[in-house]
Amino acid sequence: MPHDPELVAETRAWISRAKMDLDTATFELTPEPPFAADVVFHAQQAAEKALKGLLTWHSSPFRKTHNLEELGEQCVRFDPALKPLADRSVPLTKYAWKYRYPGEPEQPTREEAESALALAR
Repeated sequence: MPHDPELVAETRAWISRAKMDLDTATFELTPEPPFAADVVFHAQQAAEKALKGLLTWHSSPFRKTHNLEELGEQCVRFDPALKPLADRSVPLTKYAWKYRYPGEPEQPTREEAESALALAR
């Protein structure tokens, strides 16, 4: 039975955006010093969009959120084998807002950025 073309297109759009965020995070890690705040943000965004892509594929509505634990739990309902992957994404949630605004007293280290990117992959 063929899949609904609109569903396929919407799912691909989410996954494509997730890949763009991963590519951007990887690129922003290359300068010295790296753009670490941007790396962690794009790592979070990649994980979020990948989870939303899976939910889209299953025609499962999701609320507008950056909470990866919530999105991951929703994905695990479709496939319990995804639990380790969903759990791995949870620490990235904070990067949706942390380091994003002026006045942040600290910036992530290269090591933190590398770790976030590894979690997103």
